[in-house]
Amino acid sequence: MKYYNLKKNEQVVSFSTAVRTGLGDNQGLFFPKKIEPLGDIESLLSLPTKERNFKILSNFVSENLSQEQLTKVLDKTFAFPSKLVAVGEQNYCLELFHGPTLAFKDFGATFMATCLQEFSDGEKITILTATSGDTGAAVAQAFYGIENIEVVILYPKGKISVLQEKMFTTLGGNIRTLTINGTFDDCQKLVKQSFDDQELVKSIGLNSANSINISRLLAQVCYYFDAIAQLYKKGLPKDKRDNVVISVPSGNFGNLTAGVIAKLLGAPIKRFIATTNANDTVPRYLVSGKWEPKTTIATISNSMDVSEPNNWPRIEYMMESGQFKQDDLSGYSATENETKASLKELKTKGYISEPHASVAYFGLNQSLQNDEIGIFLGTAHPAKFKGSVDEILGMDLPLPPELEACVNKSILSKNIDTDFSQLKDYLLSI
Repeated sequence: MKYYNLKKNEQVVSFSTAVRTGLGDNQGLFFPKKIEPLGDIESLLSLPTKERNFKILSNFVSENLSQEQLTKVLDKTFAFPSKLVAVGEQNYCLELFHGPTLAFKDFGATFMATCLQEFSDGEKITILTATSGDTGAAVAQAFYGIENIEVVILYPKGKISVLQEKMFTTLGGNIRTLTINGTFDDCQKLVKQSFDDQELVKSIGLNSANSINISRLLAQVCYYFDAIAQLYKKGLPKDKRDNVVISVPSGNFGNLTAGVIAKLLGAPIKRFIATTNANDTVPRYLVSGKWEPKTTIATISNSMDVSEPNNWPRIEYMMESGQFKQDDLSGYSATENETKASLKELKTKGYISEPHASVAYFGLNQSLQNDEIGIFLGTAHPAKFKGSVDEILGMDLPLPPELEACVNKSILSKNIDTDFSQLKDYLLSI
């Protein structure tokens, strides 16, 4: 399969080049021109998870990864499960936080890191990525200690939870972290500016582990199939199984992009709901047709505090090319009070969650019909947002070992302004 630059269609690359390059010319995203459906979905869903994932991803990577290499990559990527948990009679949460950094980003970051290791010929690589919370930890964990790879993570100062911050800013070694005096959108802009500087790109072997890197998204496609496979095993009647609606808590829109890819491959998903917090650029766009980003607002669902989502062009391309119907996507935004109320409602159902999944649950409840089954994505462990969860739910949430291990460590970050020259000087000094 070939990957096209959505801003410069004549730039066509292989999977390995897309992974190693990250971003195309003119800051264009790499993406397949057409996604062909897989055959015999019923049989595919009945396979063991790793066998199913191998079949899903083979078409995307077989040009550059042998069967043996892909098996090796998948063994590392899916060493931890996704779990479909019932929340009431009609709703399920797909828990994606059972990896090493307790967030869904573990799947994509691990897949990218292991692919890069397979493609490496010993050259130096500098990974530059921006995080609104969970990407930082997943990328840091996935690349920590890998020879010839330096990682630089940008994040907005004071705008992620302390426990999120501790998970990636305390490692040291080849993991370097910079707080930026601005928003996550400012961090993303700095990353893009870096890729526009071709001299910098070549001198430090620049790459990105944001979801602008296509490898991150491909791994996430698999857990949408896994959700449906787990749902089938619960013995639901076929009319219910064929009416699955998935609500995705959306910030940078990589997760939703992966879900749409899964649907195009044949995953029996009826429609999607993209639910945001107050940073509601996409829900407004779906109603008005006007792309009008506003200044980013800080919320308790901070990983979604994004006003200019990087991955939206990929979803728009799938719609404009006729592969995905816009009618199969609706958008909602949740206020802070609605997020808190949904979190409390989940608790009354016996399920302890966190603000991002609560936003997705809110969106699901806005439009789910009686003949539909709803799945909302649980993208992070509630303890990563212990401060908010404890305050809203009036409890003292225990910390899992992964968080307990870093809570008393010192943050090693340095601080810079939203000034590309400062970032460039730092990158060249490594």
